[in-house]
Amino acid sequence: MKLVPLADRVVLKQVSAEEKTKSGIILTSQSQEKPQQAEVIAVGPGTEDVKMTVQIGDKVVYSKYAGSEVKLDDDEYIIVKQSDILAVVED
Repeated sequence: MKLVPLADRVVLKQVSAEEKTKSGIILTSQSQEKPQQAEVIAVGPGTEDVKMTVQIGDKVVYSKYAGSEVKLDDDEYIIVKQSDILAVVED
């Protein structure tokens, strides 16, 4: 199965949370905050008013409470509107 977003929706897969702090403290899974950074997995076609500017493979930062979480084949995804994406992370 695969997710095919409609209109101006984008399917994201979260990057894994850091397991250590910068000072070297190891975090348990309960104390880890979900990262707001994700990889774009699929992009909808857009609408007349919204031109899609993100592409599959982009690393992005999205709004903290945005989107809907979906579980498919043991993988978790987040479906957001393109307007909920705050920035593209460039290397």
